[in-house]
Amino acid sequence: MVNSGKKKKGAQVSKQGQSDAVSQEHIITARRRIILAAGLLLLLFGVFFTLSVISYCLSWQQDQNLLMSSSGLSHFVFQDSTPVANWCGRFGAGIAHLLVFQGVGIAALLFTLWIGGIGINLVYGKKILPTIKWVRWMALGFLFICPLLSFVLPGSSFPLGGALGNGLVEWTNGFAGKAGTVIMLVAVLTFFVIIVFQWDIKPLLLSARKMLPVRERNVRSADIHEEKNIIYGEDVAADIANEEDYGYLVSRDTEPHTVSTSNNKLKENNDGAALMIEEDLLQDMEMIVVDKTMPLPAAIQEELVPKTLQKEGITLELPQENEMPFPEDAASDEADDELNEEEDIPIAEDAGEAEGMTEDEVMMDFEVKTVEEEKVIPAHGAHISIQSGEPYDPALDLPSFKFPTLDLLDDRDQGTIALDREELEKNKNQIILTLRSFGIEIQRISATIGPTVTLYEIIPAEGVRISKIRNLEDDIALNLAALGIRIIAPIPGRGTIGIEVPNTNKQMVSMRTLLSSEKFVNNKMSLPIALGKKIDNENYIVDLATMPHLLMAGATGQGKSVGINAILVSLLYKKHPSQLKFVMVDPKKVELSVYRLIEKHYLAKLPNEEEAIITDTKKVINTVNALCIEMDNRYELLKDAGARNIKEYNDKFIRRRLNPNHGHKYLPFIVLVIDEFADLIMTAGKEVEMPVARLAQLARAVGIHIIIATQRPSVNVITGIIKANFPARIAFKVSAKVDSRTILDAGGAEQLIGRGDMLVSHGSELLRLQCAFVDTPEVERIVEFIGEQAGYPSAFELPEYEGAEDDREAKESIDLSKRDKMFDECARLVVNSQSGSTSMLQRKFNLGYNRAGRIMDQLEAAGIVGAASGSKPRDVLIKTEYELDQHLQSLF
Repeated sequence: MVNSGKKKKGAQVSKQGQSDAVSQEHIITARRRIILAAGLLLLLFGVFFTLSVISYCLSWQQDQNLLMSSSGLSHFVFQDSTPVANWCGRFGAGIAHLLVFQGVGIAALLFTLWIGGIGINLVYGKKILPTIKWVRWMALGFLFICPLLSFVLPGSSFPLGGALGNGLVEWTNGFAGKAGTVIMLVAVLTFFVIIVFQWDIKPLLLSARKMLPVRERNVRSADIHEEKNIIYGEDVAADIANEEDYGYLVSRDTEPHTVSTSNNKLKENNDGAALMIEEDLLQDMEMIVVDKTMPLPAAIQEELVPKTLQKEGITLELPQENEMPFPEDAASDEADDELNEEEDIPIAEDAGEAEGMTEDEVMMDFEVKTVEEEKVIPAHGAHISIQSGEPYDPALDLPSFKFPTLDLLDDRDQGTIALDREELEKNKNQIILTLRSFGIEIQRISATIGPTVTLYEIIPAEGVRISKIRNLEDDIALNLAALGIRIIAPIPGRGTIGIEVPNTNKQMVSMRTLLSSEKFVNNKMSLPIALGKKIDNENYIVDLATMPHLLMAGATGQGKSVGINAILVSLLYKKHPSQLKFVMVDPKKVELSVYRLIEKHYLAKLPNEEEAIITDTKKVINTVNALCIEMDNRYELLKDAGARNIKEYNDKFIRRRLNPNHGHKYLPFIVLVIDEFADLIMTAGKEVEMPVARLAQLARAVGIHIIIATQRPSVNVITGIIKANFPARIAFKVSAKVDSRTILDAGGAEQLIGRGDMLVSHGSELLRLQCAFVDTPEVERIVEFIGEQAGYPSAFELPEYEGAEDDREAKESIDLSKRDKMFDECARLVVNSQSGSTSMLQRKFNLGYNRAGRIMDQLEAAGIVGAASGSKPRDVLIKTEYELDQHLQSLF
């Protein structure tokens, strides 16, 4: 009975075990099927994503325009019905847009391939591909390759670095500049090379050690000589002073050991402590642990003692090879291969006579002898004096000056440029139908969405005249029910015809966005100004020094004053007060008055004037004539310095090749800003026009540039002389086509839509821009930030200029009994040189301009020199020094 009970109980246990085994097998099978299904899905997704990214690289521009013009990514993927060029449809285009454009750029292929690799491993049920190691390569690609591509190719139209690379480079450039970006890239690469991938840099250290001077190598060898054990390998480990620095211990036992990588331990043939050595470390370092008492083979001795060391005075004595056996192939690459095959590797078979050697005897065998270097005595004595050639820095005049920060400007959220898809389709169809109704067929039409207008580019069919399309401007505007239609026929350099149509929802261009862009921050321009954005949303940054003068015109309230503020703010953010001065003329008295706070930093004015912002017409005449005198004085300095322009002159002065004692000085740029030129012409006429025209003709080379703005672009205001010398022009919206032709010599300004919409003519280009918006409170914050800092004692003084009536009054009021102490010396210099020039008195006697001018007036009152004749030297009325003495005796 007992046995039968035991049998039944055993049978029950057996059945329960079988059922448990079956259920466990079902669980394993089900889990395997789930893993297989997941692997297949990941593999298919990886292939799909890879194909979508590759196709995006080929057709990204077409799909990008469609996606950006859509209401959103989800709307584009699930609701839009427009066909796309991507091989994987709208879903593939959207995924590729997220991965490439908004993600990591071309490095997205690493991610898609990694997903496919995980799927392959899951399908096979084992590790076929090293996907874990791929994570390191993906991290390297995202953190190094992306910013590297964005940094090396900043102007590429394709997003090679993606939003990640562009964002990292933009932030690093703004935070630490281009040099900091390069250092960041090198640091990231070094981190991955040394820490993540654990690449061996010992060959580099060894080569660097071999390049050290002899004395430093001797010190290193002596340090190694004092160690208990020595590590040898494929590369000589003389750079390692302590084995524990690399994270493992070397046995003090002299018995031979074998290495087994199956347990990652050192197995010992005899008694001794087992040592833990990481497998990866052995494979990467490729080193063999031996006892120091063992002799070295000839190959290692030759590597340890190169012939060059003997030439440099080092003698290294080592034990001979025949004293003790040593495996010849112990340090070869076969050791590493056998480690990977999990086989035991004998490192040494017998210690032999090394057991009987004492540490002192070993130290005696390893002896380093050095030859003392001879002291080199200079040929011209022990002390050599080198004259300092440190360049001159004009910014040291105000060493604590800080440029305005971007947080002073309002952070206006621009968002992404988007246009209603329905509006885009409607405009396209209306253009096609309008042209077709007049018998004009087109081959292709494309759209470029800008902040204010959208440019539709069309390619007409063969045989269609361009003039026929150009004449349909009003008809297209009528059908589109839009103002400001402008036809460009043809677009220069593209071979297409452009039709500019204003957007229903216009976007404001933020000044802060332009000033923080890499194109503005890292430019090398002399006078960079940020004007706005082009139709393709590209920032338009231009150098005022290359213009070299700028004429701005437009009707009231169309953005002219905002454009002037944008130019001035751009220069304030980029140029130091020692490098730039403004001469501001504001007949309206309210537009430029906000800049009076920076008088001691950036403004220039006539001597003894109270206000630096000039509003009186008579003072304007004196100021522009004083600028002409300043121009003539600068040309004199350039002639004496042998320079052709202000850049060459300042470069020579910075390199201290010009002597300040001879009248030379650093020349800042001077920008003359006239806000309403028409009012000056109406009140002063030729008295203002002629000196302005003279400055426009000659002042470019000496760093004087002019910005003129006017509301009335008529031919009696913008005369032929002015237009001929102002090649760069900006036209805001005007009321008539004749006004546009007066400004630009072309139509189009009458079709603008206002609010900063403008046409810029520079060189052979005629571009449509949306002007950057900077509000008056922003300008006030900027000038307050600058005005609160320490400035110069006074504004930059221009040369004195007096009109004809003032000259007569001054001559009558001169009292020769109170003549200057330098009067006699200056009179003799003028008579001997037969040249009456104020600048000559400045250079010869190191006088200021005001004092030299007063002495010249006294010489004229005394009858020694004649009256001033513009920029020419005065006539000298006395020919010899004897006649001068007689003349002075008769006067005094």
